[in-house]
Amino acid sequence: MKLMRCPLNGVRNISEFRHGGEAVPHPDASACTDAQWADFVFMAENPAGVVREWWCHVATGYWFIAERNTVTDEIERTYPVEELQGEIWANQGGANQGGGGQGGQQK
Repeated sequence: MKLMRCPLNGVRNISEFRHGGEAVPHPDASACTDAQWADFVFMAENPAGVVREWWCHVATGYWFIAERNTVTDEIERTYPVEELQGEIWANQGGANQGGGGQGGQQK
């Protein structure tokens, strides 16, 4: 059985979670072109190695960040969104804080 540590609920069976895509900054929708927005929505980087991803504990609706190795599929770390928001969206004036990933997932 594969387990994941939820920052809110502790260690749980992986079947209780849903993947929400890479945790990457959103482009400014009011300033980007249609091509830039389409690239963001449809063209995931998909790198080999450790990536930051949105995950949701379905039973509670709690969204958080997991660092997962895409080569081994091991989850190396999980933490609340607030730890990442200050870093990843620092240069966007606080835009898009509070959830989502590629494809428009919501917190």
